[in-house]
Amino acid sequence: MAPVLVKRVLISESVDPCCKTILQENGIEVTEKQQMTKEELIAEIQNYDGLVVRSATKVTADVINAGSNLKIIGRAGTGVDNVDVDAATKRGIIVMNTPSGNTISAAELTCALLMSLSRHIPQAVMSMKDGKWDRKKFMGAELYGKVLGIVGLGRIGKEVAGRMQSFGMKTIGYDPITPPEVSAGWGVEQMSLEQLWPQCDYITVHTPLMPSTTGLLNDASFAKCKKGVKVVNCARGGIIDEAALLRAVESGQCGGAGLDVFVEEPPKNRALVNHPNVISCPHLGASTKEAQARCGKDIALQIVDMVTGKALVGAVNAQVLVSSFSPDSHQWIRLGESMGRVLKACSTSKKPYSQVHVTSLGESLKKSTGFLSSAAVVGLLTEGPQKGPNLVNALPLAAETGITMKTDHNDSNDREACVVEVSVNGSSCKAVGSVQAGVPVLLELNGSVFRQPVPLSGHLLFFKAASSTELLLSITGVLAAAGVELESFSASTASSGDQWYCMGISSLLGDIGALKSLVKEAAQLTV
Repeated sequence: MAPVLVKRVLISESVDPCCKTILQENGIEVTEKQQMTKEELIAEIQNYDGLVVRSATKVTADVINAGSNLKIIGRAGTGVDNVDVDAATKRGIIVMNTPSGNTISAAELTCALLMSLSRHIPQAVMSMKDGKWDRKKFMGAELYGKVLGIVGLGRIGKEVAGRMQSFGMKTIGYDPITPPEVSAGWGVEQMSLEQLWPQCDYITVHTPLMPSTTGLLNDASFAKCKKGVKVVNCARGGIIDEAALLRAVESGQCGGAGLDVFVEEPPKNRALVNHPNVISCPHLGASTKEAQARCGKDIALQIVDMVTGKALVGAVNAQVLVSSFSPDSHQWIRLGESMGRVLKACSTSKKPYSQVHVTSLGESLKKSTGFLSSAAVVGLLTEGPQKGPNLVNALPLAAETGITMKTDHNDSNDREACVVEVSVNGSSCKAVGSVQAGVPVLLELNGSVFRQPVPLSGHLLFFKAASSTELLLSITGVLAAAGVELESFSASTASSGDQWYCMGISSLLGDIGALKSLVKEAAQLTV
C-alpha cells in the first residue's frame, strides 16, 4: 500500500508525552487541545490528518464528517466504543487502537477486585476510618479452591486466569473465538455459558461491548448461578445488566460486585455504587503510569509505521489492508485499481454494475485477493480526479451502490495474475492483468489476448475492431490531426474477428467521437 500521508495530528486528551515526542521525531506536526466541546472539536478537526483520543472524546459521525482531511483516528487504549467506526469506514478513514497497551493493568485491577470482594477490604478500610473495629462484620472467604468463570478469553482474560490460578482457583471460561485447545494450554476449561453459570463462585467478564454481549449477565443468567456468586466487570459498562445486578445483590443471589465500568460514566443512578456489597471504581482499568506510557507509545508507533508504509497494526476497520503493506503488494494494488479503471472506461455506456468477481491466480497471491478486490472497486467507482473511494471504504461503498462482490483464488495456476470480471446490465466485461518486472500490465481484455502486455500507466486508448492495415492508418491519422502522438501499440494475438487493441498516446483525445466511424467501440483513460 502506498504510505498514507499524515502531516498534522491532533491529540484531544491527556496522552503520555512520549506519543507527541515519537510523532514529532518522525516529522509529524502535533497539536494538543484537551477538554474541547463537540462544537470546538468539529471546528478544529478540519485542520488535521490524524486524531488521537483516549475514551473521553466522542468521535461521532458529525466530527468525522467535519474532518475533511482525516485519514487516521487512533485510540490510545483498548476498544473503540467512543468512535463511530461505521462513519469513519464510509469516509475511508482508518480507525486503530492499542489492544495490548493496558492488558496487564486491566488484569491486575480485575484480580484486585476479586480479592477485595472475597475479603471485603474496601468496606473494612472505611469502617476503620470511621473509628470502628468490626472483625465479625467482615468475615470473608478464601479464593483457594473456588471456581472462577472467565467470560472472554482474549489477552486480559488469559492474564487474569494465570494470576488467579496462583491463588489455587479453578478457572473455567467461555469464548466463541479462542479455540478450546488454546485456552486449555492456559489451564482454562472452555464450556457453554449454560454450563458455566451454575459452577462459578466468581465471574469476571472480558468481552467487547456489542449487541451479542450487551446484558450478557441478566436476570435469567443470575438465576442460573450459585446463590451468592460474586461478579467483576472491568471491561465495558453494559455487559452486565445493571438493573438485574442491583436486583441480584439486593436479593442475595449475587453476593457482591466489583465494577470499574458503567453504562453511563459517571453514573447518575447511584443505587449500585451506594450498595454496601458493591465495590466500584471510576474506570481505572488503564489508569497506571505503565499502561498510559505503553498506550501512548504504541499508538504513536502504529501511526508512524502506517505512514511509512512499514505495517498496519491495531486497525479495527481495515483488515483488508494488513497484507497490503508488503513491498511487493504496492504494484499489485496499482494493478487492481488500474484494471478497475480500464473496465469502467470500456463499459461506461452499460452501467450500473451488478457484480464484481475478482480471482487471484498463483500461490503467492493467496493472501492478496482481499486488497485486489478493494483496489478493483476503487478503480470502478472513482469519478474523475476528485477524492474518491480508497481501500478502506471501497467494499462498503460497493455494497451501498448494489454491487455484489465475489472473490476466488486459484493457486494451481502456473502464472501470477489477477482476473476482474464486471457484470453490467446482463453482460460482462473481463480483464486479466499481472505485474511484470515491477510494472502493472494488462494481458487480456474481454477475450482479446494482447501480443505485448500493455503497461498500465499514462494515457491509453482502447478500441475494438477487426484488424486491417487501413484501420490503423486511419486511427493514427485521427491522432495526428488532433496533435496526439502514438507512443506504443499492442494488438491482439487473434488475426480475425473483432478484437481489442491498445495504444499508448501522448495525451487524451479531445473528441473520441472522431473514432466512431472507424471502430465498434472506443475508450480512453489515464492511469
